[in-house]
Amino acid sequence: MKKVAPILLAIMISFGFLLPSKAAEAASYSPSKVIKTAKHYIGTPYKWGGTTPSGFDCSGFVKYTYKKNGKNLPRTAASMYKKGKKVSKSKLKPGDLVFFHTYKRSPSHVAIYIGHNKVIHSVSKGVKNDSLSNPYWKPRYIGAKRI
Repeated sequence: MKKVAPILLAIMISFGFLLPSKAAEAASYSPSKVIKTAKHYIGTPYKWGGTTPSGFDCSGFVKYTYKKNGKNLPRTAASMYKKGKKVSKSKLKPGDLVFFHTYKRSPSHVAIYIGHNKVIHSVSKGVKNDSLSNPYWKPRYIGAKRI
């Protein structure tokens, strides 16, 4: 029994290092890395319900991009809107999530703010950059959250 205890302890400690921790998740997250990852997928086609580089919808794109950078988000724009800290439009920082209403009054579209009044998102033409001043998006803006 005396020989087994140290081996069991070593195994338990080893497995402890393999489990993800909140500190490790926070350490791996960086807004600039999120944006770099997001830009890598510019041109990826739009696919309703899409969650992979073979095709993304808006929330699938945001969820995938953040997950690649250590943050796990809910699946839908409406669910994402319930997370994070509210941010005013004048205080937006790169990496913030920006929400819009499209086919309903509640959040139905999400994009990643990349700075200089621009967002990156998945729309019918695929993943692309857009301006928050775009005549389609500007009146549909709901708000932003910092994750």
